[in-house]
Amino acid sequence: MKKLLILLILLFNNIYASNYGELLFYGNCVTCHFKTKKVSAPSIAEVKENYINAFPIEEDFVNYMTQWVLKPNAETSIMKYSIDEFELMPELGYDKLALEEIARYIFKTNFNKPPK
Repeated sequence: MKKLLILLILLFNNIYASNYGELLFYGNCVTCHFKTKKVSAPSIAEVKENYINAFPIEEDFVNYMTQWVLKPNAETSIMKYSIDEFELMPELGYDKLALEEIARYIFKTNFNKPPK
């Protein structure tokens, strides 16, 4: 019931979300990861660029990002310089399926493209 209520709140707060991954991304990740601006964490455009360069195949990208966000680890980070700048991302307690949806959305989205 609690999860359903949270999902409903996110739905109403994200009218423009066209899919579940987008909804999850804008309901969670943008708190720290702005589209193109570094504030309290690297921009999502920068994160995507680094991950695409390391994992150009979608399944590899999704699997690595999901596993890393589940258990952030400085030793396995592909963005060590960001840890030096912003510290290690905390464990957030998201479920694996939600993180997979978010990672797929990130893989498919051009965050540098201006909004319509």
